[in-house]
Amino acid sequence: MSDATITIPEKSPRRIGVVESDKRTKTRKVVIPYVDKHPKYGKYIKKRTVLHVHDEKNESRVGDRVEVAECRPISRTKCWILVRIVERGLAKADLPFGENA
Repeated sequence: MSDATITIPEKSPRRIGVVESDKRTKTRKVVIPYVDKHPKYGKYIKKRTVLHVHDEKNESRVGDRVEVAECRPISRTKCWILVRIVERGLAKADLPFGENA
């Protein structure tokens, strides 16, 4: 089965997140941070959603802001696909000396 048959439905949910890992071929780990209110104490807590995203052309890299859409299951953990790169992040070579991404 070829990956060209993966289509994105028009009404598919789309989200914007940041690429956290690009170590796997054709797979990216995208993090979507959000703030949620604690049910009892009312304090706002930082939370995040981690998605495994299919990137057919390996075009995204760590630090990029990307738009992803839900699609059919591609593997056991992947059911999201990369739609577009919203904003390029800093490459490791572009970082000032001594800073870690």
